[in-house]
Amino acid sequence: MATSKDSGGSKSSASSGNAQKGSSGSASGHVPAKRGFAAMDEQQQREIASKGGQAAHQKGTAHEFDSEEARRAGQKGGEAVSRDREHMADIGRKGGESRQSAHRAAVAAANGGTRAAGTAASESKSKTGGKQDE
Repeated sequence: MATSKDSGGSKSSASSGNAQKGSSGSASGHVPAKRGFAAMDEQQQREIASKGGQAAHQKGTAHEFDSEEARRAGQKGGEAVSRDREHMADIGRKGGESRQSAHRAAVAAANGGTRAAGTAASESKSKTGGKQDE
């Protein structure tokens, strides 16, 4: 008796029951509707979160960074960013370019808005690889 129950009816019905449960969401492409906080628009979420933060401050349980904790957080973020060597190279390159252009602007201002003959000649020399147009 036990063999007839195990071999035929109960196995097929159990496997088809599991298949129906598993396939009902994925096969039909049905995505469950958002509920609660996720269903609200971003503005409503911000308002509620703001009220929660204000309440925590009034109650005295809100977390506030002290200078040491802020320093550690900044250091941790800097370490994460500095792992990306290409990004750090881009930052350095941009810094060098802005410093160079600021220097050029200062030299131009010191010369009354016009470049001195020596400055213009050295710039054209550096751009052409050392060859000067004559």
